[in-house]
Amino acid sequence: MDTRKRIFSGIQPSGNTHIGNLLGAIRHWAARQTENDNLFCVVDLHAITVYQDPAELKKHTREMAGLLLAAGISPQHSILFVQSHVSAHAELAWILNCVIPMGWMSRMTQYKEKSKNRENVSVGLFDYPALMAADILLYQTHQVPVGEDQKQHVELARDTAQRFNNLFGETFTIPEPVIAGNGARIMGLDDPTKKMSKSSPRAEGVILLLDPPDAIRTKIRRAKTDSLSGIVFDEGRPGLYNLLVIYELVTGLGRSEIEDRFTGKGYGVFKNELAEAVVEYLRPLQTRYAEFTADPARLDSILAEGAAKARPLAEQTLKLVKERVGLG
Repeated sequence: MDTRKRIFSGIQPSGNTHIGNLLGAIRHWAARQTENDNLFCVVDLHAITVYQDPAELKKHTREMAGLLLAAGISPQHSILFVQSHVSAHAELAWILNCVIPMGWMSRMTQYKEKSKNRENVSVGLFDYPALMAADILLYQTHQVPVGEDQKQHVELARDTAQRFNNLFGETFTIPEPVIAGNGARIMGLDDPTKKMSKSSPRAEGVILLLDPPDAIRTKIRRAKTDSLSGIVFDEGRPGLYNLLVIYELVTGLGRSEIEDRFTGKGYGVFKNELAEAVVEYLRPLQTRYAEFTADPARLDSILAEGAAKARPLAEQTLKLVKERVGLG
């Protein structure tokens, strides 16, 4: 009996991929590749829900693919591709638009947050959960690793699959969201009450994966902490706690070992050690990234091969969907 599950994950090519993305998601994707059948998608169609400079979008799409490869996503174990290279994503999204009730879409909290005080938001920004549902359902996905902030969208994909199956007969696998454990929410260095974000307007709050060592050192040295003493894992001290979680994840040390290591020491010593640990943690990734991006033809070939593998899986589902609804 085949117990392997199909896993789908998408990540936007924003050009601001940070250590929270790596620790909370990408490293888990890479570590579990051999256990299941994986599809990792650079979701450029999602990116254009807000205006993108075309040249920058192409650049960032390649950058994101290079970072995923550098972080350990292997074309031998996973399908890595660009969303717009498989046209079935957009085609299924339209069909799902005609199945999803407006009320469901209106409840999406991310749209409410992103559209506050803005009159020129695109229809795509409102509608992108339908495209996300199409991304997931196209591949008969069993599990979707997501952050807590995207769980609602996976729930929408589940509801959509069930509604479609009820209307037209069994068609889609019902996906399950999988929330990562430790490291799932790395917080901003400048505001540890908010999750570290690609869209943060304050560069000092985000450690980018391609930041040079001196930039990493400066950001960590300036990271917000508190006026208390003692380097301990205390969630009531969010700035320190966030830095300690990062240290824990990049060093692999246990919490009691870390607390013992810094007994009697101050923030200066801790931040210096954390900065060097992060620099060394990112160094191999940055080296591999430089190697992948130095050979654009190789990178393009990997993405083309990934799309060629994803396309028949997607088209098989799309064909069934169109038959179910009476198209074609």
